[in-house]
Amino acid sequence: MAITVECKKRPEGSKPKALRRSGEIPANLYGHKGTESISLTIDAKTVERLLKRASVNNTLIDLKVTDVPWQGQALIRELQVHPAKGTPYHLSFFAVAGHGDTTVEVPLRFVGDAIGVKQEGGVLDTVVTELQVSCAPENIPEVIEIDVANLKIGDTLHISDISFPQGVTPLAESERVIVSVLPPQINAAAEEESEAAS
Repeated sequence: MAITVECKKRPEGSKPKALRRSGEIPANLYGHKGTESISLTIDAKTVERLLKRASVNNTLIDLKVTDVPWQGQALIRELQVHPAKGTPYHLSFFAVAGHGDTTVEVPLRFVGDAIGVKQEGGVLDTVVTELQVSCAPENIPEVIEIDVANLKIGDTLHISDISFPQGVTPLAESERVIVSVLPPQINAAAEEESEAAS
């Protein structure tokens, strides 16, 4: 899924508040030339559309800086949101070309109905819902699917049990628990009520 975003170099001496009032969101681009960064602005409506399709540290974006001769692929590294309004406040992009593997957060999707839940009345306990992985920018998976259909009560899946796409390496310990099926949850309050009634 290719997403193209245009932005402009931020004018010297411009104030972030004034930019936001005029419908622009301040941003920075890192990694395109070592430690150097470019101060940018992006149209607020563009940011709104971008955030509906892209997530932080996961989605590759074709970034064009119109008044600087730079264009390349980048990730949203950080998104700052206004504490009261909940609107985007500032974006940080990281250029990934030429940097080899990059670190990204990938959401996990649990597929199938676990035997321990469907037939044995247990509870599926998803301990981890997204995972930090290392991979080349062009290999970033949108999601990693984990099949839980065969799990019974007491079963657990660790990172070492998951098959990852080629070129994608998990950065957490192999023994970290991803998901397990717990025994049925007994409602103690309901039990007490039934005892009191009898």
